[in-house]
Amino acid sequence: MSRPPAVEARTLVKSFGQILAVAGMDLRVEEGEVYGLLGPNGAGKTTFLRMLFGLIRPDAGELRVFGRTWGEAGPRALDGVAGFVESPRFYPYLSGRRNLELLAGLDGNSTRERVAEVIEIVDLTGRQKDKVGGYSLGMKQRLGVAASLLRNPRLLVLDEPANGLDPAGIRDMRGLVKRLGSSGLTVLLSSHNMDEVEEICDNVTIMRTGQVAFHGSIDDLRRQAPDPAARLHTSDDARALAVAEFRTGLEVSTHAEGGLMVRGPQIDVDTFVIELSRLGIAVRSLVVERTPLESLFFLLTEDEPQHDGART
Repeated sequence: MSRPPAVEARTLVKSFGQILAVAGMDLRVEEGEVYGLLGPNGAGKTTFLRMLFGLIRPDAGELRVFGRTWGEAGPRALDGVAGFVESPRFYPYLSGRRNLELLAGLDGNSTRERVAEVIEIVDLTGRQKDKVGGYSLGMKQRLGVAASLLRNPRLLVLDEPANGLDPAGIRDMRGLVKRLGSSGLTVLLSSHNMDEVEEICDNVTIMRTGQVAFHGSIDDLRRQAPDPAARLHTSDDARALAVAEFRTGLEVSTHAEGGLMVRGPQIDVDTFVIELSRLGIAVRSLVVERTPLESLFFLLTEDEPQHDGART
């Protein structure tokens, strides 16, 4: 008999008043994979994670974790599951290690040895005795991961773990998630950053106003992605735009903030740039603004309406 998936949602529905936060969502996360839940703010990602943790109940549909539902198993539905929704919180006047020791004591199943292990896993050994109030945001996020790892979970759930971090913090968090995934741990990661999901995840679900806009592998997503978009500045943008009118396979338009937006196969973009130089039009800059996957993400989610109020 095959083992059940780590997470399985079937036609899941959740509303808050007149706002339909999750609308008939299907999702399946197999054990051992790093899975991305992607979408802009308000798409329904955090609402789904709150239902997974039992913080709120779905209005309809079914959500199983390792084959268990809250209705059948109660809190034991989360056996083998750890993580955080939104940002983790700690006592700022205590050290990182002391915070973890308190959590381990409350849990009752974690040892001092395990505390030391998780501190090393998240690369906080050198700062474990420092007060959390002096930690950077990235260090606090890594401490949150350490707290989640105390119980040796089979499934780690992370809600926007790199949100608000500087480039160094983002690099460290991505490296940590990749190491955890390579160890065989199942990771469910929510994000609004396509680059993050592409670099880390095996499969992805893209959400849009509570609905699934895409579900599949990163390779499937790449195959559907449109051509990249680049911003072009020349010595004569008006003339360059006129030249582009005679080129098939290339989409060139005026950029709202100056210059031109160029979209098309790379070989056609290269030929266009060479032709501009031949005609005496200097190319001053050509910068990729959206990768193919970023372009697809915006195509799938760009008409996302904005809701006032709580994040969903």
